[in-house]
Amino acid sequence: MQIIIDRLSLLAEKIRHQTDIDSCRIFHGRGRTFPGLEFVTVDFFQPAILITLFFEPPVHWLDELIGQICPLFTSVNTVLVVQRRYLPNAPSEIAWGVLSEPLYARRGQLLFNLHLAQQQNSGFFLDMEPGREWLEQHAAGKRVLNLFAYTCAFSVVAIAAGAEKVVNVDMSSAALNVGRANHQLNGLAKNKSEYVAENLLKSWSRVKKPGPYELVIIDPPSYQKGSFIAEKDYAKVIRRLPELMPAGGLVLACLNAPELNESFLRRQFIEQCPPAQFIERVQHHVDFPDVDPEQQLKLLVYRLPEAIT
Repeated sequence: MQIIIDRLSLLAEKIRHQTDIDSCRIFHGRGRTFPGLEFVTVDFFQPAILITLFFEPPVHWLDELIGQICPLFTSVNTVLVVQRRYLPNAPSEIAWGVLSEPLYARRGQLLFNLHLAQQQNSGFFLDMEPGREWLEQHAAGKRVLNLFAYTCAFSVVAIAAGAEKVVNVDMSSAALNVGRANHQLNGLAKNKSEYVAENLLKSWSRVKKPGPYELVIIDPPSYQKGSFIAEKDYAKVIRRLPELMPAGGLVLACLNAPELNESFLRRQFIEQCPPAQFIERVQHHVDFPDVDPEQQLKLLVYRLPEAIT
């Protein structure tokens, strides 16, 4: 517990001297690098501290933690939220302070709408920052396809970095509506982004129509019953890449499934899209250490050659 308190003490000191602080993971126990704390993560979305419990903590542990956290902060500029992911529907509670709306994730000058204490996911994934940094370096002037776009954070970053156009595809209209709001929040031109609310595996013609694309992002859920199961469905996406980008281009293939290793994803490219050239695995974020790199988020970059006609 003391390491969590120490890191939050540093955060409290930072808050006293800095107005706007980027959202970040304060403590990552899930990577099993801190024995005895595998059940907890702590995130900061100014002004909210989010404690996520993945299974029930020891008796009195949470009360003791909160008791040590509260003196570090003031309820005027901080709110403490506890989410219990081990319970049905992952309920959240306000342990201290007042959760005001609107609430945003901050990434430099970019803001993203959050819905803390309302559903399981906040709307912005901190561990995907290396992918966003990679995209920021490669998006300028390109037509980008953002598959499984969720709330379109990749799209916001790409357009802010100079992308010509981003087409966002997700089966959830509600998530894409948040994505639209994220673009508006950051003052991005409406004609730079497009939104396709479809089940990707059943709507290839609608996805292909706004193309061709020069950069494709694949960031699916690892297991979403009835829509996408990575182990059997990822291959269906990869084999379509030459149709989506006939002039070639870059692919960022993401996989956040601890049970599937890097070799699984590389094998899918070898089998389903042989012309694709593996470029690199993007390094994981230092805030998300793990004893087993194969269980971390996988971000693989490929280059497709121009299709032979």
